[in-house]
Amino acid sequence: MLIGEVARRSGVSARMLRHYESLGLIRPSGRTGSGYREYSGEDVRRIFHIESLRAVGLSLREIGRALDDPGFTPADLVDDLIRRTRERIAAETELLTRLDRVHATDPAGWEDVLQVLAVLRALGSPSAGARQRAALAPVDEVPVEALVEAALDERDPVVAGALRWALARSDDSAALLADGLGSPVPEVRERAVRSLAELPGDEAVALLRDALAHPDAVVRDRAALALGVQGEAAATPVLVDMIVAGSNDTDAADALSVLAGDDAAADRIASLLVGRIGDGTTGPPARGRLTQALAGIPGVTASRALADLVGDADRAVALTATYLLRLRGEG
Repeated sequence: MLIGEVARRSGVSARMLRHYESLGLIRPSGRTGSGYREYSGEDVRRIFHIESLRAVGLSLREIGRALDDPGFTPADLVDDLIRRTRERIAAETELLTRLDRVHATDPAGWEDVLQVLAVLRALGSPSAGARQRAALAPVDEVPVEALVEAALDERDPVVAGALRWALARSDDSAALLADGLGSPVPEVRERAVRSLAELPGDEAVALLRDALAHPDAVVRDRAALALGVQGEAAATPVLVDMIVAGSNDTDAADALSVLAGDDAAADRIASLLVGRIGDGTTGPPARGRLTQALAGIPGVTASRALADLVGDADRAVALTATYLLRLRGEG
């Protein structure tokens, strides 16, 4: 076959076939009497092999090596090709995400586009100062998705605080942060619940209530503390568990004192604390912490419990109860 027919059958232009020949990738099997290139069936098959390897991303140099080196093993080359493809996909995905975020700000002109791009670059900067300045940018310049992603990744406590503040000024961040509660990374889950705790509005409160049943104790505890200071009674059992476990027990006791704002709530909380003190499974340190927590609970039930604990077999508990009764003017 002459070059024109090969081009028609293979879909490869005559110009590209000549380029392949100049690189040594193909060598026409013969020449006609007039000196025209003549390709055999084997030559055409090689052309199809070249095109197939090009289609999966191999360079022409790599293709020549793959086809001509008898000792060539493709495994390393394929591994490298997989790595490069993944890197390209990751880069293009990042670009698509960035473009989506720019589009979400509804830019009015190129100056707005450039401003948003500058903020997005700053949020990913290795400089904590640059990230903090980006977090403090006007809220309409920072796509909320980018803020949430940055807040869930941020390790610097100062920058993390700035990002939480920015999220509290943004709309529609609660649902995105809720997704972070399902992360397999414990640190991400904690950042998500800390950010939710600082969001205003009923949606954030509802998500924090759901988090009270989260399998991660850190998430449960953070949600309970946030809800407790907001007067959400649903947090009470988790706060009591925190005191028993010694996990932020002082903060948990403070939150319980906030929840004990009326007589009924105070008596209910005191009863829970007393029940854990006397359930027979709570160890001495936890019983001591529960007794101390009664200090912040007003009302008759707490006072009676402390009076009973004055005679407790655990001397530390008895002394704590005696001291607290005196502070209440009842000792």
